[in-house]
Amino acid sequence: MEKRPMRFLALILLLAAFCLSGCGRGQRQAAGGGAEEGVYQIYYLDASGTVLTPNEYRTDTTDTDQLIGELMDQLRTVPQDLDSQSAIPDRLDYRGFHREEMVVYLSFGDSYNSMRDDQEILCRAALARTLTQAPEVNYISILAGEQPILDAKGQPVGMISGSDFVDSISDVNAYEKTMLTLYFTDEKGELLYPETREVVHNVNTSLAQLVIEELISGPETFQLCPTVPADTRLLNVSVNDNVCYVNFDETFLTGSGNLAVADYIPIYSIVNSLAEAAGISRVQFSINGSANVKFRDSISLDTQFERNLDYIGGE
Repeated sequence: MEKRPMRFLALILLLAAFCLSGCGRGQRQAAGGGAEEGVYQIYYLDASGTVLTPNEYRTDTTDTDQLIGELMDQLRTVPQDLDSQSAIPDRLDYRGFHREEMVVYLSFGDSYNSMRDDQEILCRAALARTLTQAPEVNYISILAGEQPILDAKGQPVGMISGSDFVDSISDVNAYEKTMLTLYFTDEKGELLYPETREVVHNVNTSLAQLVIEELISGPETFQLCPTVPADTRLLNVSVNDNVCYVNFDETFLTGSGNLAVADYIPIYSIVNSLAEAAGISRVQFSINGSANVKFRDSISLDTQFERNLDYIGGE
């Protein structure tokens, strides 16, 4: 019964090795866009099979779906002049993909679940890092035997972005204190009020993720009230060019308690808190990877929200 903690630590150290060696020059940002048009990084395993390394690939393909297919072909076939191997084992039954807005759904057979934990996490990282370079692609989702893959706790992994695999890990056990200013509401639910709190967190947790998780946990000040349902699940958060992409599950729309707040309060609680604590200029929301959703049937999420001081009450 002692093996799982050691296996988990081994996976963390494995990811550290990947990040330190595989996030080098010329890499594109996970949320799209790159240093040079038509240039992509394909992530292979090194000769030892333990570290992901990028290899430059050039193409004239501009159609997003065609490009995804092309990148998948490159991922599965390593050039002969490289001393590398594919992060996708030959035995995996790859069945194809389909795209829904910013999410690419990859379908594998049940054989995907036969990979060792260390193999699977490297495979997942290679897929995410490579495919989220394609225009309009922010996330991937992996299906094994038509079912979402599960994490070590038996929960669905959900949407995966390239930024889930951080660019540097100096100490996997390092923690630091951060002062956050978060915006909650009062019993009227019409205005936002600041709450400053000191949070101890792992240094590898992004500030944007920390802000949203603290908002979900609710206020610590007695006079203030929650703005986000406590059972909301944050599927993914990433930042690119000061735009924060926040992907929730449907609970954000229909969460427990039906918070008695104005429709705009949950939106600007998040937007203003991110702007205050993390220097975010705009926020793009999505639900299960789709931005084509209306919040409470009144606010379209298919836009980018900016900080709005009109909703902040006096001291």
